[in-house]
Amino acid sequence: QQGLSAVEQLLRKSQSGRFCVGDAPGLADCCLIPQWANALRMGCDLSGYPRCKAVYDACVQLPAFIAAAPENQQDKIPA
Repeated sequence: QQGLSAVEQLLRKSQSGRFCVGDAPGLADCCLIPQWANALRMGCDLSGYPRCKAVYDACVQLPAFIAAAPENQQDKIPA
């Protein structure tokens, strides 16, 4: 959670758009989203990271992020 705390602080300072940096997804979003998704899968309490959640919510609506999700991969391991 230390990493997410640092990202949350940076996002709060920037206040720049729907994504980590501005109004278009970029490399920072590509790094944040898998970490957030793993934290969700592990049942972590993410209530203290509203900006990270907002970025996650924006990203997971985009076709590229949907296609890249682990559950959408052909070689996924069945649950």
